[in-house]
Amino acid sequence: MSKLPGSAGVSLLGDKSLGFYRDPVLFCRHRMEKHGSREFVCRLLNRPTAFICSVKGARELLREKSNLFVKDPTDLMTNVYGDTVVTANGEEAHLLRLSFTSLFTGSCLESSQDFITCVSERCLKNLSLSGQPKCVYSTFKHLGTELVLGLFLNVRAEEQPELFQEISELCTQHWHGLISAPVNVKVPLWSSGFSTALDARDRLMDIIKDKLDNETQGFVGSLKSLPLPDSSAAAQHILLFISALIPKALASLLTSFTLALSGSKQEQRRRQARADPDYLHRVLLEVQRLWPPFIGGRRIADQDSTLAGFHIPKSYGVVYISHAVHRDPEVFQQPDSFLPERWSERNAGQEHLLCSFGNGPRSCIGVKLSNIFLKEACQYLLEHFDWCLDPPVQDLEYKWLPVSRPANPPTITFTPLDQTTLGQKSD
Repeated sequence: MSKLPGSAGVSLLGDKSLGFYRDPVLFCRHRMEKHGSREFVCRLLNRPTAFICSVKGARELLREKSNLFVKDPTDLMTNVYGDTVVTANGEEAHLLRLSFTSLFTGSCLESSQDFITCVSERCLKNLSLSGQPKCVYSTFKHLGTELVLGLFLNVRAEEQPELFQEISELCTQHWHGLISAPVNVKVPLWSSGFSTALDARDRLMDIIKDKLDNETQGFVGSLKSLPLPDSSAAAQHILLFISALIPKALASLLTSFTLALSGSKQEQRRRQARADPDYLHRVLLEVQRLWPPFIGGRRIADQDSTLAGFHIPKSYGVVYISHAVHRDPEVFQQPDSFLPERWSERNAGQEHLLCSFGNGPRSCIGVKLSNIFLKEACQYLLEHFDWCLDPPVQDLEYKWLPVSRPANPPTITFTPLDQTTLGQKSD
């Protein structure tokens, strides 16, 4: 058992939070190079924190030793979303997960397919209509918003446009509370971002409770039969599920997908993904590996432990960095290269090593639904369009917080495919 390289610093003066949140990828890369280790320690959020950047360390943290590390009960997610399957710990988290699993698997998942197909077509069919470049991130975020509000709240954009718009704006305001200072301040003509987020949450909760009282169909209706701990749990979880967080994550991955397969040099890959669902699956795995939508996650050590052979003292923070874990050269050869083929070769059967949506017993409960979203949208794009960057040279440098995407929103021109020719090729 070794001591973590690096320094935990001293309270306040030694805190490195500003540097981390400015550019978490560069922050970790510099320290991995400095210490010659994919695990290191520094002070984050004024707490000594172990950074985990290896596949081995992440696997131990999220799977093999997950019971030794807990969610931080003072985390901002709890303030904004309340007690949910994401923020709870121990037996409570386990029971909540069991309660919700039925709504994200089996027949419930299958019943969502037609709606997902319909919304994907309606939101994507006109991408080439204007002949002008499209800001794809905004387009995909709108698609994600229609999907989550329709599935989780029975609010369909085409049927209730005004309510849909109101909820969309409230979700955005609520989301911004996660990335603002948690200071609830109001003065004449101004209020803090966190205060605005709390006001948006109150209005969203009123809408959600009205739906729970009056809806009998779909996800909202099904919640009434679940064994939840109290009367507020259903509303708090719907608030989480309709959060702008999910549309942004979908938009992040779909943007990375279109960029990875953009232009004439990627025509063969687009053609292969169009014809072979297994190859499309490998493409999406590689997109998640290189450009995970979330930078990682945070835990607190509930007792002394070890990760990747390093001692982790009780009460230390522990942060796993998905971007770094996914580029661990011990597991992924040519870690910075886009190689979908790796998932049928050296890394075949190793999808469980990715942590784009967490991993292990605390992984995202909706990951199967997210994968259906992604595959449906990507399949529609592949079957109906070719696309390329327009203009062809753009700054595609990524920012990583709050979700990963190019700092300058990329624009892409979509060209409709000849469906007659496609039909002949498939015969």
